[in-house]
Amino acid sequence: MFSVNPFAELSGTISPVIMQWYVVIMAIFVAAGTLFDIIHKGSARYFFENWRNSKAQAKKEVGGGEAIGVAINTVAHDVLTSGEFCNQKRRIAHLLTMYGFILHLVMTAIMVFGYTGGAATPAYMAQLWYLGAAMVCVGGYWFWFFIRVDVAAEGNPWNRIVRADLFILSLLASCTLAILWGLAQSSGSPGSMIMLGLYLIATTVLFGGVPWSKFSHMFFKPAAAFEKRMSVANETRNNLPKPADRTSAEDRDRHSMELLKDAPLDMGLGIKREQPRHY
Repeated sequence: MFSVNPFAELSGTISPVIMQWYVVIMAIFVAAGTLFDIIHKGSARYFFENWRNSKAQAKKEVGGGEAIGVAINTVAHDVLTSGEFCNQKRRIAHLLTMYGFILHLVMTAIMVFGYTGGAATPAYMAQLWYLGAAMVCVGGYWFWFFIRVDVAAEGNPWNRIVRADLFILSLLASCTLAILWGLAQSSGSPGSMIMLGLYLIATTVLFGGVPWSKFSHMFFKPAAAFEKRMSVANETRNNLPKPADRTSAEDRDRHSMELLKDAPLDMGLGIKREQPRHY
C-alpha cells in the first residue's frame, strides 16, 4: 500500500494535466507570496541597507576566499543542521520537519509530473513520499504539543492559536491528510475523494497563505545568517560588542566586568539547570 503512487491512481479520475497545473499554481503562490512579503515588510531593503552599512564600517577587509568560507559555514551550520537552535529537542524537531517537507515536496513533484501518464512508479518513490510526510508529522506534532515556548514555558493551552501558527498548522494538516488520502486512494476506499478535498484545502492554505504565515522565513533566514557571520568576519558585529573573554586581563578590567572579575570561570548551569516551567 505504501508503494503505490496515489497520484497515478487518481489520474484515472482527474487528468494529470490538472494535477500538474495545480502544482505549478502552488509554486506561483509561494513566489508571489514571498515577493509580497518582502515588499510589504521591507525585508529586502532592510537587509541590503544593513549590508551596505556593515561594509562601510568594516574594520577588516574580507577577501573572496574568506567570504566563500563564511558562506560554506552558513550553509553547513545554519541551514543544513539548524545549528542556531540551542535546545536539542527543538533542533531535532525542526530538522525532521524541514527535511521531511523537502522530501515530501520533491517526491510529489516527481510523481505528479513523471508518473501520472501511465509510466510505472518505482516503489521507493511512493515510500519516500509517505516517509517525508511522516517525518513532518513527527517533528511538527512534537513541536506543537511539547516544545512550543508558549506551551512548555508559559503555561498556555496547546490549542491556543495565533496567526503565526498558520504555517505549522497548515503544514501538519497537509501532510497528515496526504497520508490518509494516499492510503484511502490506494485501497479504493469510497471516502478517498473526501480526503482528497480536505488535502487540497489544507495544501492550498499552506502555499496560498505565504503572506500571512512564516513560510517565507525559510528564504530569509539563510541570508540573515550569512550577513551576521560576515559582520563578525569584518569585525563590525552589527555594532554589538564582541563577546567578553574572561581569561583576558583586558576584558576582566572592563567596568562592565567588575562584578565578575574574581568570579570562577565555571559558574555552573545557571538558568539552564532546569526547564522554565514555573507558571
